[in-house]
Amino acid sequence: MTMADITIRGLPLDSVPAWAVLERRLFADIEEAWRLFSRRYTGDDGGILFPAVFTDRDGVDDLYEPFFNWPAFYLLGGSDDVLAAAKRHWEGVTAQLEAAGMLTDEYENGYDWFHQGESLLFFYGLCAADPSDEAFARRARRFAELYTDPARGNYDPEHRIIRAPHNGALGPRPGLGDTVEPYPAAPVEMERYGLPLEGVPGITTWADVLDPANALAMAEAMQQAAEGDVVVNLAATSLVANRWLYDGDPVAADWITAYVSAWSERAEANGGLVPDSVALDGTVGGLHGGRWYGGHYGWTWPHGLPSVGMATIVSGLNAALVTGDDRYLDMGRRVLDAVLEQAIVAPVTETTYSLRGGWLARLGADAARPALLVPHRFGAAGWFDFAPMPLELPTWLWWWSRSEADRARLQRVRDGLPATTEPVKAFRDKAEAGHEAPWLDFLDGRLPDYPERALEMALGQVARRIALILADDSDPATVHLHFWQRVNPVVTEILTQLVSGAPQVLYNGGLPFAAVDYEDAERRRPGLPPDVAALVTAVERDRVAVELVNTSPIHSRRIVVRPSRSRGDALVGLRYETEPGAVFPGASTAYAATRAARRTESLEVAGDGVEVDLPPAHHARIELVLAVGAARPRHRGTSPDSDQNDTIDPVEQMKERA
Repeated sequence: MTMADITIRGLPLDSVPAWAVLERRLFADIEEAWRLFSRRYTGDDGGILFPAVFTDRDGVDDLYEPFFNWPAFYLLGGSDDVLAAAKRHWEGVTAQLEAAGMLTDEYENGYDWFHQGESLLFFYGLCAADPSDEAFARRARRFAELYTDPARGNYDPEHRIIRAPHNGALGPRPGLGDTVEPYPAAPVEMERYGLPLEGVPGITTWADVLDPANALAMAEAMQQAAEGDVVVNLAATSLVANRWLYDGDPVAADWITAYVSAWSERAEANGGLVPDSVALDGTVGGLHGGRWYGGHYGWTWPHGLPSVGMATIVSGLNAALVTGDDRYLDMGRRVLDAVLEQAIVAPVTETTYSLRGGWLARLGADAARPALLVPHRFGAAGWFDFAPMPLELPTWLWWWSRSEADRARLQRVRDGLPATTEPVKAFRDKAEAGHEAPWLDFLDGRLPDYPERALEMALGQVARRIALILADDSDPATVHLHFWQRVNPVVTEILTQLVSGAPQVLYNGGLPFAAVDYEDAERRRPGLPPDVAALVTAVERDRVAVELVNTSPIHSRRIVVRPSRSRGDALVGLRYETEPGAVFPGASTAYAATRAARRTESLEVAGDGVEVDLPPAHHARIELVLAVGAARPRHRGTSPDSDQNDTIDPVEQMKERA
């Protein structure tokens, strides 16, 4: 059965649900907001109105980040204009950065993958939004070859390492900068992270680095240790997986599995917990006196768990993507289990956590209530820096595998958050994440009004960003480099959860995945049609439940719903509501339309998706029954000439697995 063979008709609404009205209002407000942002802060070429002058290797990510979720908004149902604007801004910012000497052949010269991962979210989103754009497809292939082609110098296939913490278009770059400058200990904001490197002679406390000689000694030691591989380099697998999603290139898949396997083997040799650095000869601890910790953006400095956990889970997802084997997630699972083994219960207000300010802002008064705190860092004195676990980490493990063990871990972390009377808090950081707990409660049936409350909150966040833009009379040449990401008015976390059934993308280099994809059947483009709202109400291993509402009282809409192409799930069954004998709208003399008893129909199918015909003020509740991994994953965006030549027969695959 092909896509055209499966068409169902929606059912009439007696009342339009509030969540659907709020969702369509959010789409409309974001459309106005991104246009305001573009007019105020970007030039005719798409670049940001900012004199891009940089004094070191840092800063590329800050010009891409203000647009990181614009392609995601298009994929959810944003206008064609937002995709065109996003491409123009990517190309404008890229030209701006290349003119500033920060890029070579459109790619970053070389910097750490904590920041490169942030930079590339925008690029990955554009590739997913329009895989038929050959210019971006060529870039995807060319960028991936920086790592898969040994001649480019970044990757050593013998030791299976990336050769330096800073790497990119210019290959492995020496040290952490082109020149050695004394470590800047004076800025107060850096002291909270502690010493960037342990074991430097004569330096044991922060006060020691205030001495100019020690500041220079620290910088020289950091420069010498900045070679070989570090765990955050695992985020480079997304660059290669993004290329693989175009055509299933076996070289890309082999590179990902070889590189992730190498780090997994090091973790096993280290008692199961991934180390954070590898010397050029492939030895763990070769740069840190034999210690398995201490690498750049590793376990000791500056953030620990957020960077190590993100890199191991992102790379595990990428390896599982190209192989279909969820065991590649084990390295990330062990990271989370290791810190959970050291957990304590205490209020966030009583910790000395280096990033405590973010949690205080996020939790509000609840920060004074007991919470499950895990150590985020490890150094010579053992585990330290206790705080709640970033919930997006166990959420993504469960969301991908849908396994009971991953769900149990997630539930432990979720239950460890402080008790609250307001589960949907009004906050938004640059990663636009943090509302996983109430979303999970909604999927479990414990917070049925989450969609309305979350959409109300998201509308408030858009309004606040617009107000900040309208009140801004600053000179763009003088604002902080992070300013534009702080006022980015495109809000997608809640839409991603409710419409596509997925958590917000992992911010340090994750690829954009979804549980369900949509296509406007009339315009033949991805995303929801105008007037249509969607709500994913269940996400399980072998099924996804969705409600669709046409909020227009005038226009009919047709929409194709399919299991997400980015996961490679295939449709093998369909359940939906019908109402035989209903009369709508009925006679004008009647107080209400004549309704009939509803029943659920079930079909076995082997198609790409189901087309839903939604007359005005109609809705549909459908359940997609899935064969997990029965088709090769590919980019989500729909091109006119897309076909199903690479789809495995899902029914046969299910029989084989059984």
